[in-house]
Formats: sequence, structure tokens, C-alpha cells
Amino acid sequence: MKLVALLLAVSLTVTAHSQSQNTINSYKYVLVPQRFDFLKSDNQYGVNMLTKSLLESVGFSAYLTDETLPAEVAANKCSALKAEVVEKKKFLTTVLTLLLKDCQGNVVFKSVEGKSSEKEWGTAYSEALQNAFVSLHNAHYKYDSTLAAPAAVQTGVGAVPAAAVVAVGVGVPATVTENGNVLYAQANPNGYQLIDTTPKKVMTLLKTSQQDSFIADDGISKGIVFRKNGEWFFEYYKDDKLVSQKLTIKF
Repeated sequence: MKLVALLLAVSLTVTAHSQSQNTINSYKYVLVPQRFDFLKSDNQYGVNMLTKSLLESVGFSAYLTDETLPAEVAANKCSALKAEVVEKKKFLTTVLTLLLKDCQGNVVFKSVEGKSSEKEWGTAYSEALQNAFVSLHNAHYKYDSTLAAPAAVQTGVGAVPAAAVVAVGVGVPATVTENGNVLYAQANPNGYQLIDTTPKKVMTLLKTSQQDSFIADDGISKGIVFRKNGEWFFEYYKDDKLVSQKLTIKF
């Protein structure tokens, strides 16, 4: 009886591993943010660039989110995974875990915990991250174009019909202004909040059924935030006139 249970457990483990491998194999691209949540500045200690480099060493085509993206990724963010590195607080030990998520926020791959006992932060983060990547190397990733990554789908709270998004301001002359301040996007269940360097919340973004299109509210005006030709715009009506404000957003 114990032997049967053991064989069943092994079988389930192999099946789960195969399913996980097939899932990551359906993705060619991974997007890496400029800053992970546990860091205080962009690419602090070189962690984000190292993540990009390690993903490329496995075989992925990795891009920082502020880089020029391949056309297929720019048109459909669901064709790429998003890399997240999370830190687990532990006394005298740095512990990092790599997560690869799809565009709906589902975890497609979770690494083992990478650990380091180094005292210097830069060295500790580098060693812990490389140790976390061991499990991704062991997954033997190989992109398979016959396994199609999911297309953009309507999901999440705040999703609205596509027509409701694209109809706003189409063909209407707009007064264009520019906000030169850099805004940082912090994810929440319904979308993002944009904060400045103070830090102060500047705007709320709600997900829609369209990639790179959000319902936006800055506390004064309500409209949409969308990406066009690699740049972000906030459009809203003021005194019956369409205003288009260019934004610099770091996701």
C-alpha cells in the first residue's frame, strides 16, 4: 500500500513538473521591471539587470519595461511573462524567490528560495538571486512556438467593453500638455496607483479589457490612460474640450 502511494505521488510530481514546463515553454519573452518592491531605487545593487541577464542565460528574450519592446509584445503584453523577485525577511540571511507571472497575475513559475549569508547587500542579493535561478535552469526551458501564449482577454474587476475604451476622444482634436514628473506604478487588485517621488499618490488606474488602457482618476479629472507609440497619455474632458496629457510612467 505504501509503495502504491509512493508511486502515485511520484507520478503526480512528474505530471505537475511537465505541465509547468509546458507553460513556461509557451513564452518567448519576459518583462523585468526597473525596480522590485523590496528595493528603494531602480536597479538597486544591479538586481534588475542581473535578473534580465539570468533570464537570458536560460534562453528567454528578456526586456526591462522601459526598453523598446518587440512589436508582438508591445501589441499584446499577454505574450510575455513578468518577472518578480520577492525578498523573505530572515535574520542574518538574504532570501530571494523568483516568480514568473502571466498577464493576469497568475504564477506560472516559482523558484526555490535562493539564500546568501553574505553581509554586503550587493553581494548577498547577487548570490541569493543566482541560487534562486538554479531551479529555473533545472526546468530545462526551451521556447516552443507551437504552444501559443494566451492572447489578451477580459479579466479582473473594472474590466469594461473595448468599445467603451477606444470610443473616448477618437477623432476629437485635443489640447496636448506634458507632465514631466516621473510617476511610479504600484500594482493593486484592480490595476495600479501612480505615485510621484514624494511619494504621493497622483492617480488611480483601473484595468480594462484592453492591454495598456486604463480608466483613470487623478482626484480632479476622470478619463483614460493609454499607451500610444511607446508613450503614455492621460485624456479627459475639461470645459467640454478634450485634454491630452503626456505622462512618464515607470511600471
